[in-house]
Amino acid sequence: MACMIYKDSLELDLYLCRLDPKADLLVVMGEVVISPEEEHPVKAFGWAARDNSGNLSPFNFSRRSTGEKDVRFEVLYCGICHTDLHNIKNEWGISRYPLVPGHEIVGSVTEVGSKVEKFKVGDKVGVGCMVGACHSCSDCSNNLENYCPKLILTYGSLYHDGTVTYGGYSDTMVADERYVVRIPENMPLDEGAPLLCAGITVYSPLKYYGLGEPGMHIGVVGLGGLGHVAVKFAKAFGCKVTVISTSPAKKEEAIEHLGADMFLVSRDEQEMQAVMGTMDGIIDTVCAVHHLPPLIGLLKSHGKLIMVGAPDRPLQLPVFPLLTGRKIVGGSAIGGMKETQEMIDFAAKHNVTPDIEIISMDYVNTAIRRLARGDVRYRFVIDVGNTLAHTKP
Repeated sequence: MACMIYKDSLELDLYLCRLDPKADLLVVMGEVVISPEEEHPVKAFGWAARDNSGNLSPFNFSRRSTGEKDVRFEVLYCGICHTDLHNIKNEWGISRYPLVPGHEIVGSVTEVGSKVEKFKVGDKVGVGCMVGACHSCSDCSNNLENYCPKLILTYGSLYHDGTVTYGGYSDTMVADERYVVRIPENMPLDEGAPLLCAGITVYSPLKYYGLGEPGMHIGVVGLGGLGHVAVKFAKAFGCKVTVISTSPAKKEEAIEHLGADMFLVSRDEQEMQAVMGTMDGIIDTVCAVHHLPPLIGLLKSHGKLIMVGAPDRPLQLPVFPLLTGRKIVGGSAIGGMKETQEMIDFAAKHNVTPDIEIISMDYVNTAIRRLARGDVRYRFVIDVGNTLAHTKP
């Protein structure tokens, strides 16, 4: 067994970026630190980013043994979320390398712990954006684990045992059953995967802010991975839906394919002016910096503009238009586990599924580059079960 010695944390960080496969043990400031491959007893294989270059490559690591409340499953599909792109490139400044992305993970249960009550071997299951929380705060007590101050993300976080969490670009996954979602039998696994992030990200604000009532007029800003799912959920709720986009070329797609009732080009002042003050709510999915005043103008009095995209720079928010119409600008981030299960059950019942492009594991770097320039309709899903093993060195 190889052993590598490092004097300080900087050298360790440099090691982790290089990820020398010959080293099984690290010694940092006199302490033995086990490498990712030897950290846990269950061997795992996936693809990881070693630095902020944006490239991923094969990666051997390990996962914990199945605890008494744990569910272990073979990963069959994993969606690629825009958050993966942000984290791979460390655009938010919080990434831990090596980083195995993926928080739209679905597969088949292979083992359950002795105290697991909701799942059995062979069940179709999924894990979304989180795998842990404190379970004692008011948010956790109200099934809002997603807002827990001690939320543990599916990848790039520190788990309760102090080890780094790894995501679904990998062959196996293990999670506490509280954070495992049952996939309905009539929901295809590949199409169900993106709902675990994109789906709950738009479903939750529609429900929480009271925007899912039949007959309401809902705007959706941006027609991408989040936006196209928002259109489908809003239509399933019985709403009138208007897509708002900078691209006139998306009009036919929005109306003919996705079923939107109207389409607005946000740069067309005449089009925007014609529908001012007509919308009950707007779901804004755009991650780029953009102007909010025109969107606020589309709202009726008491209307709500809900942000679910995450621009990397602050947006300007004028207060006066909010005062004159008692309008609200709010935000929302995914949803709790109870609501996530509710969402996917609703989606299965109403045939709400994202539009996906299935890719092989060795295509992932190309897919990431395409995602960065918006070249996907509308969600990449990695066929992990059939293609990952072929990429082992």
